[in-house]
Amino acid sequence: MSDAPSPRKYPFSEAVALEVDPLYGILRAEEPVPRVSCPYGEDAWLVTRHADMKTILGDPRFSRARAADHDESRLTPLPIHTSILGMDPPDHTRLRRLLSRVFTMRRVELLRPRVEREAERLIDAIVAQGMPGDLMEDFAVPYAATVICDLLGVPFEDRERFRGWLDAFSATTVMTEEEIERDTQRLYDYIGDLVVTRRATPQDDLLSAMVKASDEEERLSPKELTELASVLLIAGHETVSSQLIDSFYALFTHPEQLDALRGDRSLLPRAVEETLRYVPLISHVTFARYATEDVELSGTLVRAGESVLPAIPSANRDEAVFPHADRFDITREHNPHLGLGYGIHRCLGAPLARLELQVAFDTLLTRLPGVRCAVPTQSLEWKDGMQVRSLLALPVVW
Repeated sequence: MSDAPSPRKYPFSEAVALEVDPLYGILRAEEPVPRVSCPYGEDAWLVTRHADMKTILGDPRFSRARAADHDESRLTPLPIHTSILGMDPPDHTRLRRLLSRVFTMRRVELLRPRVEREAERLIDAIVAQGMPGDLMEDFAVPYAATVICDLLGVPFEDRERFRGWLDAFSATTVMTEEEIERDTQRLYDYIGDLVVTRRATPQDDLLSAMVKASDEEERLSPKELTELASVLLIAGHETVSSQLIDSFYALFTHPEQLDALRGDRSLLPRAVEETLRYVPLISHVTFARYATEDVELSGTLVRAGESVLPAIPSANRDEAVFPHADRFDITREHNPHLGLGYGIHRCLGAPLARLELQVAFDTLLTRLPGVRCAVPTQSLEWKDGMQVRSLLALPVVW
């Protein structure tokens, strides 16, 4: 191993609202690949620049699968090697190929009317119950849940059963190891039972298509199929609802940007991309990658066998790529953000996430054009002890 410098304690600070620690900016300029020590696992190199991030996420010299052979650096009590999240080719390719055959653009676009109806229905309910409404529990959560449940074929009425189990995959301090293991297994058992049901009685949903493709072509193990479906449920439910509520917050705290979108709905696609860049949805770092050979990153030699941690919130504020990077600007034209990942692990559900965000913004501003936060934004409360950054509630009036 290299003669590594003494590591910095990581994370550098607690996450506050949508702020990104200013130390990242200093590091990008002066020490772009520092050595860090996380609460769990071995020390690692922290990657802060956009260009280096694309290298570690897209270059086959960096392996995700090799993390399973190490006590990887992480913020969560237990490592997350689940399914496609912990694989390299060819195993990753096998699972990705299966999903790409059933998670098609056509299938996503066919969902548009259903997504639009759900957004309208939820706004109707908010208006009917009167002010203030809560865009988190009354809109973002049921909206994201309905879409992913419809797509996968997970009964929406079971949502209260499985919703709490999803936290196990991003808990840092809010859950113990025993609680994480318990809830993870509960989710796997639940999805496993659905797989058995869909194999016996197929329906017109993604889970049935996955089972069919697995049985006929890819021959996934029951464990692989269960874990893969679980990852999709987590991403479609928790990740999308958190991104949506944080995006609303970004708009409400930048009223000039909100006014611009109200006045020019053609800005919707750019607004979605800018929220995906600006919102540090994963508060700190994502999964470690291990170098399979010596690689230099911004003048730092990462030796074979050493790990790197991607700090995507830092990369998305890299001034070398995004002029005025700390400014929230929905008119930004060049926006190669990494909010949906990069390389082979890029989010397969990106088209669906973009569709959901666009429909949500459009519906909200059309139906409630004067919508605004009902309380001072600094008084809003955020989830603690989780990797995913999200408000607990977002009360609004209109």
